[in-house]
Amino acid sequence: MTQIAVIGAGSWGTTFAKVLVDAGNDVLLWSRREELTEEINSSHRNGDYMPGINLPETLVASSDIAHVLKGATQVYIAVPSQTLRDNLESWGNLIESDAIVVSLMKGVEQSSGLRMSEVIAEVLKLSQDQICVVSGPNLSLEIASEQPAACVAACTSEENAHLVAAAATNQYFTTFTNKDVIGTEFGGILKNLIAVAIGIVNGVGYGQNTKASIMTRGLAEISRFAQAFGAKKKTMVGLAGLGDLIATSESPLSRNHKAGEMLGKGYSKREVLKRLSQTAEGLTSVAPILKLAAQKGVSMPIVEQVQLVLEGKMSPKDIGPGLTRGNDSPEAE
Repeated sequence: MTQIAVIGAGSWGTTFAKVLVDAGNDVLLWSRREELTEEINSSHRNGDYMPGINLPETLVASSDIAHVLKGATQVYIAVPSQTLRDNLESWGNLIESDAIVVSLMKGVEQSSGLRMSEVIAEVLKLSQDQICVVSGPNLSLEIASEQPAACVAACTSEENAHLVAAAATNQYFTTFTNKDVIGTEFGGILKNLIAVAIGIVNGVGYGQNTKASIMTRGLAEISRFAQAFGAKKKTMVGLAGLGDLIATSESPLSRNHKAGEMLGKGYSKREVLKRLSQTAEGLTSVAPILKLAAQKGVSMPIVEQVQLVLEGKMSPKDIGPGLTRGNDSPEAE
């Protein structure tokens, strides 16, 4: 039985803790809020983030970070991307020196443009072989309801990727492996931006043709970007790329789709952030991703127009027609 720590008791952290428990692991879940810890341990529920879901009785939560991390051979981190550095600087030294650290996060650091695995490596001074990223078409409530799903665990160490995959595979959830950390991580980050765009046109009232066009062109756009940074093309048409894009772009369970939908209905970025109960990483990733794209000379017309809508410089109804014109399509490559 593998001893595992999961850091962050939001919807995805709690869901992945359930996946790991159901795979037969000994799991401690860290929550910064004592009242949530008590709810998980006493009623086996997380009502704020996962209404209606019964958690395993063997899943134990704690607000004592030192207790959660002590002896853990695998540490899964699911905190908002913009708080990761501060979190690691606060308790990162408590992580066992030989532990595998797994990022469940899908964002880039606004101040630096670093992926989450890069922030982990920089702050904790770990080798790349100790850091793994997990991504895929993973809507938390569906997985928590034990609907069949799959993801990818990527690590430069094939052995460590397989250790994570073994710990995170059960009767309803399968974890595959690859060594393309860049592609797997960027797939999870970039699809959020396209999901916001599709949410916008959905909020405006455009139909399936418009959304399918944007999704298809969006895949080409994010693939170009990821490959410019060293990702493998096949990763972008796998679970971590196309699979995650499909799941996130159309589901009402997706926070990024929901955020885009509100923008499409005329809400400002400030109003959207106020109404969302959880972080929509796509909104915070737009600016740093466009900065990175400029460094590589990569054209990202969809993301650029999402930024214009966020800044109030473009009407949401104009984003659809603008994105279905031009020769920047997969067929033109």
